[in-house]
Amino acid sequence: MQKQKCHLKLNDQVEVITGKDKGRVGKIIKIDRTRSRAVVEKINIVKRHTKPSALNQQGGIIEKEASVDLSNLMLICPKCSKTVRVGNKTLEDGTTVRVCKKCDESVEAKA
Repeated sequence: MQKQKCHLKLNDQVEVITGKDKGRVGKIIKIDRTRSRAVVEKINIVKRHTKPSALNQQGGIIEKEASVDLSNLMLICPKCSKTVRVGNKTLEDGTTVRVCKKCDESVEAKA
């Protein structure tokens, strides 16, 4: 499998647009581009039954986040605070940035 293009990046604030967690907002923790899925903070919580082991002496039921398909997530623009589609724009210095399609502002995090 090859890597898919992705409109989202790590630490982006996203909203779930379909499924059991529709309307909930969270931050992206991990992205798997080969499977086109992302793990979002406090979204799609599943229960895993684990046996006691050297790492986990107690065992029992552990709640953790499962991945969500990228098509079910939409970026929240930090400027206009709405869910938006993302475009790309090349600046004068030659760098490419993601831009909000509604307010035409950059959605890149300030580094």
